[in-house]
Amino acid sequence: MRIIGGALKGKIIQVPAGFPSRPTTDFAREGLFNVLGNTKDFEQVRILDLYTGTGCISYEFFSRGANDITMVDCHHRVIKNLLKTNERLNATPSIRVIKSDALTFIKKISETYDLIFSDPPFDNRQHAEMVALIFERNILRSEGILIVEHGKQTDLSQETYFKSSRKFGNVIFSFFSWE
Repeated sequence: MRIIGGALKGKIIQVPAGFPSRPTTDFAREGLFNVLGNTKDFEQVRILDLYTGTGCISYEFFSRGANDITMVDCHHRVIKNLLKTNERLNATPSIRVIKSDALTFIKKISETYDLIFSDPPFDNRQHAEMVALIFERNILRSEGILIVEHGKQTDLSQETYFKSSRKFGNVIFSFFSWE
């Protein structure tokens, strides 16, 4: 898997065989960053990446200038791989890695973020609960964006604060905000 844009474009993100995660496709990432590229200055954005997995989304943000990224995942192998990748990409000062269940993390933190990206496993039925909890806890800043990646079997369009969705192949990104 490779980084598709920014200063680190073309750098490889190594993922061990049997990795317990599904990476977001290059096609979907390119589509997402084409949408986001026109709305945010990533250098000024505080980012939370829930269910980080391979880290490809966070590394795309980092490659485009983001320097305040928190990655959260509960799998030991994922955390170990993220820490190695952070070191290899010299991302350690900008990216912190937290081993936690995403819902548990959201219930405990008091920090706020400009952009929250959540990519639970497609068969996870906690998408709507995650969205509601983020808004209930006021974790998303007033002008922030929450993006939930999901498959076609999940419909979040009736959830409070839903704004739009974009489909890229088998991947759907649902966008939420306070506005």
